[in-house]
Amino acid sequence: MGHDHKPEPHLSRQLGLLGLTATGICAMFGASIYVVPFMIQRSVPGIGEYVLPAFLFAALPALAAAMAYGILASAMPRAGGSYIYASRGLSPYLGFIASFSQWFGLSIVIGVIAYVIVPFLRDIALGLQWVMLAGWLENGAVRVSLALAMIWLFVGINIRGVKAYERTLLPMMFLMFALGSIVIVAGFLFDHADFAAALQAAEGRAPPTAEAGAFDWVVFLSAAAIMFSSFIGFDSIAQAGGEARNPSRNLPLAIGLAIVTVGGFYFLFASAVYHAVPWPFVAEEALARDVSAPGMMAYLLPAGLSVAILAGAAIALINDLPAMLLAVSRLMFAWAEDGIFPAGIARVHPRFHTPHLALAASGVIASIGVLGSHFAGDFFLGIDIMVTAMMVNFLLMCVTLVCIRRVNPDMAGRIAVFKSTRLQALLGWTGALLLCGFLVVHVWKDMSSDVSAWYFHSTLVWLLVMAMGSVVFLVKFASLKGRGVDTVQLFKSLPE
Repeated sequence: MGHDHKPEPHLSRQLGLLGLTATGICAMFGASIYVVPFMIQRSVPGIGEYVLPAFLFAALPALAAAMAYGILASAMPRAGGSYIYASRGLSPYLGFIASFSQWFGLSIVIGVIAYVIVPFLRDIALGLQWVMLAGWLENGAVRVSLALAMIWLFVGINIRGVKAYERTLLPMMFLMFALGSIVIVAGFLFDHADFAAALQAAEGRAPPTAEAGAFDWVVFLSAAAIMFSSFIGFDSIAQAGGEARNPSRNLPLAIGLAIVTVGGFYFLFASAVYHAVPWPFVAEEALARDVSAPGMMAYLLPAGLSVAILAGAAIALINDLPAMLLAVSRLMFAWAEDGIFPAGIARVHPRFHTPHLALAASGVIASIGVLGSHFAGDFFLGIDIMVTAMMVNFLLMCVTLVCIRRVNPDMAGRIAVFKSTRLQALLGWTGALLLCGFLVVHVWKDMSSDVSAWYFHSTLVWLLVMAMGSVVFLVKFASLKGRGVDTVQLFKSLPE
């Protein structure tokens, strides 16, 4: 008698263009817009009035990397995007290392973001005169507990499937844009004279004045390397390749839409704040305390609008969590499917069709990021590790685009957008050269900084993580060969 063999549950293609684009937008749009363009005055002293040109310059390698991602996504639409592209189009080891560094960087940053959300909630409570609640949110144990609760709430939502994920993400995305637009409109309505009058009325002082300094390339490139972090996130779209509807069209389109939308909004936002607030004031304040867009615009706006801007910042940060959890869990899922990670991680929930064990494991790593932020007392190390990891990842995507025709002509033949080999080579080389330059500046800045212990150099921590990743890969790869798996064929073809 024949037994009915129940097919294994698998990921289902339910994410449409809007859901994919929202994944990229929400993973990109966070602290970078509300904090980085202003705190840059402290981390790169002397950037002064050149913040916006540095921002535009930082967009160039990000655009090249985004186009490389889009082109490769059209040929290899599978879960674990960047891992699949580099392992099939460059080398299995480099594919794993590129994605292992990305996975580690993003997993830690999920924890950092969850930890950073709580002070924004405290400031909203203060703006609403809820003093007791604000005091309660100052408590360390409360802060850690709330951050962990947020991570596990979104792990739960992601496990429940694509529909639950979209129902959570889309309304928050539209709200985030609406509240962020208040800053843009207000910033262009007010000018430096209005700000000087508001500061005089509020604190009885005038904003400092400063002569524009001479343009310094080292300062400019250091600032651009940090600003580059603002464009990290569109890669989350590629990781959802196994769940995208009409993937060869929708993945590249969503990547393009996400980077253009966010890049345009960022530039308008930062331009608006600097239009209203003089940069010497931003620079002086940044040296004394942590500054953000809501804090500086509060001088010009009524209390209600200031609270609305703070709420926009909090929602933008909260929105990072579900999109980033989706990305890191799909990387682990793809490794497990290929047999270079424990097989259980590739299990798919029979009812929700999501990689529930990979999501739970991602939640555990992110929780460590929360505890690390709390006990280290400085979350910028986590951000720096992610920037190093993502620069290496994007660099390898650009190199893959250059090499794929030689390494895997069959996959190269499946490319469905920008089919011209000359255009692909131009994009790949341009991105690779720009990213190499940014990586050199970023590593030089990190290694020449004066820190109290070796592990505060993000480059050294990253190298340690890469060594761990290499051991995992070599052990698992040897085990595949030992079981008689044809590894050449495995890494030439796409997973089912």
